[in-house]
Amino acid sequence: MSLHKDDPKTLGGYRIVDRLGAGGMGVVYRGRSRSGREVAVKVVHAQYAEDAVFRARFRQEIEAVRKVSGAFTAPVVDADPEAVRPWMATQYVPGPVLSARIREHGPLRGTELRRLALGLVEALREIHRAGVVHRDLKPGNVLMAHDGPRVIDFGISRAAENQTLTETGKMIGTPPFMSPEQFTDARSVGPASDVFSLGSLLVFAVTGRGPFDADSPYLTAWRVLHEEPAVHAVAEPLRSVLIRCLAKEPADRPEPDALAEEFAEVLPELAAGDTETVTLRLPPAPTAAEEPGPALAAPLPGRRSRLRRWPVLAATAGVLTVALMGYLLFDLDPLRGTEESDSTGSGSASRAPLPDGWKPWRTSVYGTAAAGVTKPLGGGAPDGASLSCAMGQGALYCGGDGTLPVRVDGASGRLAWRAESLPPGLPQARYNSRVIGVHDGVLLVSEIVMNKAGNDQSATAVALDSATGKLLWSRTLSRTSAVDPAIVGGLLLTSDGYRVTARELRGGTARWTATVPAESTYGCEFHDVDSALYAGCTDAGTPSRTVFYAVDPADGSSRKVSVPDGDVEYVGAVDGDLAFVVQVPRDQRGFDESTYGEVLLIDPDTGAVRKKTLPGGPRGQAALVGGVLCFANSRGQLIAHSPETGKRLWQTSTTLQQPGMPVGDGQGQAVFAASASGRVAAVDVETGSLLWESTARAEQVVEFGYSAARVFLDEGALVVLSPDGTVFTLDPNHPDQEPLSG
Repeated sequence: MSLHKDDPKTLGGYRIVDRLGAGGMGVVYRGRSRSGREVAVKVVHAQYAEDAVFRARFRQEIEAVRKVSGAFTAPVVDADPEAVRPWMATQYVPGPVLSARIREHGPLRGTELRRLALGLVEALREIHRAGVVHRDLKPGNVLMAHDGPRVIDFGISRAAENQTLTETGKMIGTPPFMSPEQFTDARSVGPASDVFSLGSLLVFAVTGRGPFDADSPYLTAWRVLHEEPAVHAVAEPLRSVLIRCLAKEPADRPEPDALAEEFAEVLPELAAGDTETVTLRLPPAPTAAEEPGPALAAPLPGRRSRLRRWPVLAATAGVLTVALMGYLLFDLDPLRGTEESDSTGSGSASRAPLPDGWKPWRTSVYGTAAAGVTKPLGGGAPDGASLSCAMGQGALYCGGDGTLPVRVDGASGRLAWRAESLPPGLPQARYNSRVIGVHDGVLLVSEIVMNKAGNDQSATAVALDSATGKLLWSRTLSRTSAVDPAIVGGLLLTSDGYRVTARELRGGTARWTATVPAESTYGCEFHDVDSALYAGCTDAGTPSRTVFYAVDPADGSSRKVSVPDGDVEYVGAVDGDLAFVVQVPRDQRGFDESTYGEVLLIDPDTGAVRKKTLPGGPRGQAALVGGVLCFANSRGQLIAHSPETGKRLWQTSTTLQQPGMPVGDGQGQAVFAASASGRVAAVDVETGSLLWESTARAEQVVEFGYSAARVFLDEGALVVLSPDGTVFTLDPNHPDQEPLSG
């Protein structure tokens, strides 16, 4: 990494050559002594240098490293904990951190895995013999040198007999690799805690994923404390050894000396000419009766859906808050490339070109716009806010609870404008905006003003110039609408009760009116199916009933297309047929997540129905992607079925926690999904191979009452919206590119 202009030229007699990495606590440089010896120089950020407790911790780190002199640690060469900016120089070890090694080349195997396991056991043995507990053993703290691993960064270690700083401090580790006792009582942490972290680290080394991975540190902590490790992909006999390392009780974990013997036995040296291979066993596919754990709330037709709260019980909330502090505060990686920034898998995810002038960026829909209103509406994001966005004409347009409409340019991430469409003085909590869509230079937004009791008081359809945000026209909407406003076939469709009006986008002139069938007591939703207009209307009976109508966009006349009774969802068109997925009866599915039993293909001309069973009862959010039915469930699995036969085509596990709707690349090549943390996964549509997973890029994981993350296509780029309002873009062929903050 290149030096910054304000980086020091020399430090403690060492000439600074370049940066090795930076984190929340400081910067690590590569330095060179007058004799030519190279060192890694860790320098504390200025704001922490003024903190007496932090200085004490830094002195403790220096003392801890000096106590350890094993072949698999990086010894201290020099240090000055009393300097204005405290620093420490250790032996420079050329080689990537383990997390970067796995990200670039995949999981370890053969001799490399054996060398890592035995080297880390020896390192722990020396660390513990010196009376030190590392407390933060993770892939970002293991350097992969040519002659074996090196354990680094003793920043939160402690001498076994010294409890003082542990009692007063809050930085206790990194949740995916922490032991249960680090969450429940940090003062009781002993050498067995490092053995637990070693087990988690080696599962990561073998599979590319940790045994308790989750997007939320809260959920990660819950899994560490209460769930069995996910080690199905590790082959025996190594799996049994790692399961013992991951025992919940410290006394049940093996000692390093015993571990060394077991690893030497289960990871034998290869004879000359042998091929290095490792067998990975995938977990079995879940059955229809299998419970998926924390899940999405089943969406209701025509209504906004929200996800459940994180599954954190009140009894452990305080413990997990402390864990989160450690997760956020202690993120210094001497060689950048931590497990948090790992991507797994490889492969091309798109052939479409990127937009002209595109660059990776990240911003927030609640940021300051270049034109119009400079704040959403009174400033900031309302608690539990839900966002509504649409992609079109090279930009993302968003509105939401307490949020005025805003345009985010797709190529640059610049907030071009925020619409000034309401008089000032309206309380933020009483205003909502919903983006209807954008077409031919016109953005349509539904704006709702609520009374003090929180009920809808008035609703207005507002047309804005998509380039400038200037008001074009507005029309009052009925509060007794059976149809959500929609842009279909170049027309804005709104309703007054069961009477639908189609309006021109540019001027708002009414083109025609039509009546929604009275039997549709639950309302209707319009769809553009291969340039044909359809209305899907549902009643709320038992069983519920859906009727589709082919609508003539010229005059609103309609023709009925019957759909079998049941809870059905329209997902798209297959070779001209309308495709639906059918939920299993309510008494046969879980409370929280939609479960599907059949796929229907209906000929809209003849009404002929083809019905196929979906084996295994796929769950989650359903979409027709690249010619296959794709389901994203709360376990982070993406599952594909053939819409014509119902057969399961593939099932792929990701680390996404409660992913949003799967989205195709428009070319039938890849499918994308994102989680609330802003982590994105790409899967090959044809084979189900995991192509990659990106970093988690949301500013925060919204914990209560949040909506799912969404993925949009902007030519060959992805634009991702996280529930906290973070928006960022990705090149699907280079997902590791770090975005520039807007």
